[in-house]
Amino acid sequence: MPQTIAFQGEPGAYSHQACRETYPGATALPCRTFEDAIDAVRGGTADLAMLPVENSTFGRVADIHHLLPGSGLHIIGEAFVRVKIALLAVPGTPLSEVRSAMSHPMLLGQCRGFLETHGIARIAGADTAGSARQVAEDGVPHTAALASALAGEIYGLEPLADGIEDEGNNTTRFLVMSRAPDMSRRGDAGMMTSLIFTVRNIPAALYKAMGGFATNSVNMTKLESYMVGGSFSATQFYADIEGHPDDANVALALEELDYFTSQINILGVYPRDARRD
Repeated sequence: MPQTIAFQGEPGAYSHQACRETYPGATALPCRTFEDAIDAVRGGTADLAMLPVENSTFGRVADIHHLLPGSGLHIIGEAFVRVKIALLAVPGTPLSEVRSAMSHPMLLGQCRGFLETHGIARIAGADTAGSARQVAEDGVPHTAALASALAGEIYGLEPLADGIEDEGNNTTRFLVMSRAPDMSRRGDAGMMTSLIFTVRNIPAALYKAMGGFATNSVNMTKLESYMVGGSFSATQFYADIEGHPDDANVALALEELDYFTSQINILGVYPRDARRD
């Protein structure tokens, strides 16, 4: 059981919620940036880092995909957290008195229906938990915050409404990062393998590289591309596949992938979260 888990954001952020749900007995360490959270693990201040990689409504967290290859850390787990958004206000404030709501722009965009129905204006804040803290410090009844119920508990705000997001299945996927890899088979829902690779600069290289996964019946659940080193010819890919590298079909697929790539780096092997289903 880890003692300390680093996350980006202030106490009460959804990453904090992910830490608490996944490792209830551990201490969550707030960090200013994703890089700071990674450095906390590399330097030994934290045992693990909890990093968001994608949201079911807004897609991938782009910064993370650029940081993972050079982080020096390994993926040892994944966690799916249901993003339930609460309208938080100074205690004693009726909903009818709220004129504006502050939060991260992404969260404001996820509650358009509720805010328009109640005539509540949107105020962009730096992040969700920071907005809750700001509302609590200002103590102005007509300004509320959109954040997690956990943020309300931490900053002493009262939830006027909960689960107000437009999409009822709004979920964020997190990766659990560690200094040391764990290649053991564990969990009850199968295994996942995450990797990055750079295809050789030849015609149809990606098509040929992907062929091995299809012919060996390896399910690829995610494939993302992005430029590296400022070059338009060197494209790096991030992929999640179901299975363990020691599985016969996965081993064959990776062998074929190696033929058409100039670099392959396995970022982690970890239990498949049953909440994928």
